[in-house]
Amino acid sequence: MSSPPRTGIAPDLEKQLDEPSIPSPSPNSFLSAAEIELSRRSFVKAAGILGAAAAAGLPQLARAEDAAAIAATTPQLANLTLKVNGTTHALSLDTRTSLLDALREHLALTGTKKGCDHGQCGACTVLLDGRRVNSCLTLAVMADGAEITTIEGLANGDNLHPVQAAFLEHDAFQCGYCTPGQICSAVALLKEHKRNTLSTVSFETGNTGQPELTDNEIRERMSGNICRCGAYPNIVAAVRQAASHAAKDIGASA
Repeated sequence: MSSPPRTGIAPDLEKQLDEPSIPSPSPNSFLSAAEIELSRRSFVKAAGILGAAAAAGLPQLARAEDAAAIAATTPQLANLTLKVNGTTHALSLDTRTSLLDALREHLALTGTKKGCDHGQCGACTVLLDGRRVNSCLTLAVMADGAEITTIEGLANGDNLHPVQAAFLEHDAFQCGYCTPGQICSAVALLKEHKRNTLSTVSFETGNTGQPELTDNEIRERMSGNICRCGAYPNIVAAVRQAASHAAKDIGASA
């Protein structure tokens, strides 16, 4: 005769509680040795096929890269006309040629200087249709047909441009390397001020009607031209004098 349940629960449930519950392994949870070997062989076979395919494709890839390199280095010539300092020049140039290199290397106008060659120092500043531009960042083909003025084209014979004369009078240079770009930039500055072009200082001071060309205005408007010798006070004085003379000339002609 069986004894009554000890815990007051059904005998089958009590038996399940007494026996430890150890789950049996799933037939899919482990791979057999044969299956492992098959997977290894499949991997090696697939790797071999891929390696052979890559090796077969390498020569074609190399030829494609060589063709791309040749295409990148083959110059594409363009016929253009550069009007520099009143003289027209017909040139055939690589489309990648900068205006700076066209001036210096093809037209022998070496007054425009190559400084940083990244548009950061302003030594290469020239006037393009009256606007100052960094010629190192301007492609020559972009200047096709435009009026270009370099430092060599500012003077009228032996008569210096007023900005050039002011730079000499105020000794607004030391080594002189940045001076051509400084002068071209100052010439454009005076034209911009005459057209009532505003600067950051104009808005900061609220003088947006006809801003006076103060020293702060000059510094801001010339900030794209770096002088590593530190002749900034003299440069500001030279621009101030040139602006004063320009204002007097305007008053006299009116």
